[in-house]
Amino acid sequence: MEPGFEVNMNDFLPLRDVVFNTLRQAILRGELKPGERLMEIKLANKLGVSRTPIREAIRKLELEGLVLIIPRRGAEVAQITEKSLRDVLEVRRSLEALAVRLACERMQVQGLQALKHAEEDFEEVLGNDDITVVAEADVAFHDIIYMATDNQRLIQLLSNFREQMYRYRVEYLKRKECHPKLLEEHQGIIRAIENGEVETATQITCQHIDNQVEWVSDTLRGQE
Repeated sequence: MEPGFEVNMNDFLPLRDVVFNTLRQAILRGELKPGERLMEIKLANKLGVSRTPIREAIRKLELEGLVLIIPRRGAEVAQITEKSLRDVLEVRRSLEALAVRLACERMQVQGLQALKHAEEDFEEVLGNDDITVVAEADVAFHDIIYMATDNQRLIQLLSNFREQMYRYRVEYLKRKECHPKLLEEHQGIIRAIENGEVETATQITCQHIDNQVEWVSDTLRGQE
């Protein structure tokens, strides 16, 4: 583990959540590397906590797909593979295509304005060195589309699936050369929703996800 990964202790969160958020950020930022073992005692000493919140955090990270528990070896940071990427993003593609179709039909004026503001916020933070800030702005943009569906089952599915998508979103956003195309797609989605162009919105959304698969897959192949 890199000796200097950041510990951000938030006094308003329970200790288990603080530990979880700290380890999660360390993985997403690459401070804890894929394949690196997560030693409970070492992490507890590093964060100045007992092993119990470390153990709880590791279990939650496993549910998100960020950590693997290997018999007789323990916990380690999960590798990013093309198979896991495609499994996650195939599901995301289907869910988001449905969400944007419903948003075209159901988004109100206030929702459309919120979507435009979210896109402006996203564009503003694109140059931020902390890629998780950019990722959170991207999440906020898509969340507005989800909420506009007014379909609680779909919103719940996307919410439950969000964390599994997050790691791949971060990897995609690290490729700064993809940012202009990503902005173009966001803006195209906004125009299509505003004009009620269901098929156009669906097509752009699917291409949006397909591009993410292509770029992240290319990154993974370059690491082999």
